[in-house]
Amino acid sequence: MTSLKWVTTSIWDESLWQKIQPIYEEAFPHGAKPKRILRIMLEQKNSFIHALFDQEQVIAMAITGLVGSAAESILIIDYMAVHQDWRDQGIGLSFLEQIKQWAIDEHGITAIVIEVEAEDTPLNRSRLLFWEKCGFIATSYVHQYIWVPEPYRAMVLPLQTDFAVTDQGESLFRYITSFHEKAYRKR
Repeated sequence: MTSLKWVTTSIWDESLWQKIQPIYEEAFPHGAKPKRILRIMLEQKNSFIHALFDQEQVIAMAITGLVGSAAESILIIDYMAVHQDWRDQGIGLSFLEQIKQWAIDEHGITAIVIEVEAEDTPLNRSRLLFWEKCGFIATSYVHQYIWVPEPYRAMVLPLQTDFAVTDQGESLFRYITSFHEKAYRKR
């Protein structure tokens, strides 16, 4: 494997997006946010685009955001995908580890939260297994949004011993919903 280059930005870069977009669209054919919303998220200064390059090719991408307070700063992974030709090689785990370390070093986060589709399908089971291998814990609460047909479940990766989920996962959806509302808020 050649030397990989890691990039994180909070500023919209159209040329970077052109390299990320094919992975984004392939991995998230339904429910992906439109480009204009992603731009707004970065302009609001609470979201980031991460990319992993092999030479000039993007092989992994993620879109993340910060929510919570200074005492309990949470990183939301909104989207994360590895190019289909690079899957099953440990790239996803390594990429997530880079994102996690960046978020700890730069933002002092206490946990990482994601939402995964809750329907029992082979693809969803595969995704759930990946996140569990990364140390995430699935919650039992299933959330139904009014604007998308699929139900979702939250997963959390606590990074401090005092971070605890004291319910079935409903509290994690308050963070997730807050993040989504900021993205779609009229300006």
